[in-house]
Amino acid sequence: MDRLSVMHAFRRIVERGSFARAAEDLGVSPALLSREIKLLEESLGSSLLTRTTRSMSLTDAGRVYYEETINILDAVRGVETRIREGAGAVRGHLKVNASSSFGQTAIAPILPRFLEEYPDLKLTLSLDDRVVDMVEGGFDLSIRIRAVMPDSALVARKVGTMRQCIFASPAYLEDVGGPEAPEEIPGHRVVGFLLADHLTTWELHGPDGRRTIELDPPVRVGNSLVLRDLLVAGHGIGTLPDFVSAEAEARGDLVRVLPDWELPSPEIYAVTASRLGMDAKVTAFLEHLRAALNR
Repeated sequence: MDRLSVMHAFRRIVERGSFARAAEDLGVSPALLSREIKLLEESLGSSLLTRTTRSMSLTDAGRVYYEETINILDAVRGVETRIREGAGAVRGHLKVNASSSFGQTAIAPILPRFLEEYPDLKLTLSLDDRVVDMVEGGFDLSIRIRAVMPDSALVARKVGTMRQCIFASPAYLEDVGGPEAPEEIPGHRVVGFLLADHLTTWELHGPDGRRTIELDPPVRVGNSLVLRDLLVAGHGIGTLPDFVSAEAEARGDLVRVLPDWELPSPEIYAVTASRLGMDAKVTAFLEHLRAALNR
């Protein structure tokens, strides 16, 4: 039994004073309404209505039930109204999860303006280089970078594309020289990203097609910001995502190695636990993030 539906029907019967008129309003048969009210009375162990062929009246229990039914249904309607009216308002508590490097280089710069624009919003930004359980962590949104998102109950929306190129410092290249072809990369000191799919195998694509380079990086780190700093300090060559390399490359601290070659470009996904996760606060955050990623 759908209790709220039956309560709604009972209220309509009382206010219309007739099973037939209430049934017409609700678009059901009088027989169905009569059966529902009988089941309700049986579940309560009390008669709610006194019915004759010509009249209908409330019992004492029925009057109490009717008054409480009004309170309950009006309260439910009020909650639903507030939710609908607030659905477009950017407020509440937004919980976002992302990797450390993406959070620090791509999300952190947009936060001041985002928080100024939505002063009623509370924000929690969790940075973790491991994949977290969104439901267990209570996150509204997780930013994940993948070539392909695995099938799951999560809902993923593409917000951008990440380029991955090979870099070294000018000092390293001046001292050692850079590889002239992908096949020369294993002869160099490679700094690897511990959490990457390409830690020991670089699938490069360039003007001559694709090359698969097998590697055994002597230095492996689990954070791409640390990897960037090691490259800037001249400790070898390595791959970096564009959101990590951009500023260092612009300053001249890093130089593209084999600039015609790069790794496959994974997608940047905004992941929610369900389609209902895209409320106003999540939508507003993603608008700011998309704008920053696509400048």
